[in-house]
Amino acid sequence: MKKIMKFIKYAGIITIVLLVTALLFPTWTSHIKGNNSVSALEQVKINGSNHEVMIRGKDKDNPVIIFVHGGPGCSEIPYASKYQNLLENNFTVVNYDQRASGKSYHFFEDYSNLSSDLLVDDLLALTDYISDHLGKEKIILIGHSYGTYIATQAASKAPEKFTAYVGIGQMSDQVGSEIDGLNYVIQQAENAGNTDDVLYLQGLTEQVENGETFIPRSYIAKYGGASRLIDNPDGNIIGMLFSREYNLLDIIRYNYGISISQKVLLEEVMKNPLPTKVKKLELPCYFVMGKYDYQTSSNQAKKYFDMIEADKKEFIAFEQSAHYPQFEEKEKFYEWMCDTFVK
Repeated sequence: MKKIMKFIKYAGIITIVLLVTALLFPTWTSHIKGNNSVSALEQVKINGSNHEVMIRGKDKDNPVIIFVHGGPGCSEIPYASKYQNLLENNFTVVNYDQRASGKSYHFFEDYSNLSSDLLVDDLLALTDYISDHLGKEKIILIGHSYGTYIATQAASKAPEKFTAYVGIGQMSDQVGSEIDGLNYVIQQAENAGNTDDVLYLQGLTEQVENGETFIPRSYIAKYGGASRLIDNPDGNIIGMLFSREYNLLDIIRYNYGISISQKVLLEEVMKNPLPTKVKKLELPCYFVMGKYDYQTSSNQAKKYFDMIEADKKEFIAFEQSAHYPQFEEKEKFYEWMCDTFVK
């Protein structure tokens, strides 16, 4: 009995030490070799709020990309470097946690004014900071998923700041996208003989068609409409905890932030879809879509692409991917980026 009590005592002490270490352990991003390389992870004051910014690349003279993450509230900093290692050869890549997201969530900050308009203003202010910091006249702007809702509006509002706009998992008519996704998962559930799933999903039909709810993303993931060639990276707490860029405190902030961001921001994408907000872009525009994307339907994105006016536009389909073509087929995405933007 004494041995058991002693074991429990020491196990408790070890657990406390591990928790404190995880909470307080400093975070960083791995070094990139080279005299003109950059690898920085830091808090930067942007538009009145501290934002976490990660900048990585082998040569600061290369073209600069700003990635706008999705969610809302789903930071890509904890896993971005795993997938963008090729891009870092020919581009300087900037990832940032949006206001109230991830490491940019601050416990005592007032987020009562959080809105997509504010996030657009933050992005434009960040663009100015990065342009000055890295000495670039223009930036390549890439949005992913909900990030396209922000980035498309930023590109429309200030096209002079950007070389081009690239929308990955491009949002469009989100009600139409949810209907496409619902039809897909019901069909896949029927094919798999999962009667319970079919009945549950069919029960959502009226709410989805009325724009009152999103399909639970767990069902889209289960039937291959989120990712196919990789595990879905969003919200992977274990993966975050073992990243260099996030610690346990950051994960707590991530979860607080995502609950606030999604509660405030998701309703707008249903009521005010992008095709009603942005009909013209005065810069080159590229939509990069996975064939099996049923979180932001490729079918609806193509309809938006056909509608939108742009100086130059191109729709690029990735045949093996779902919602994360830049990660699922990263070699193909890297080659396309180099062919398009590296002169």
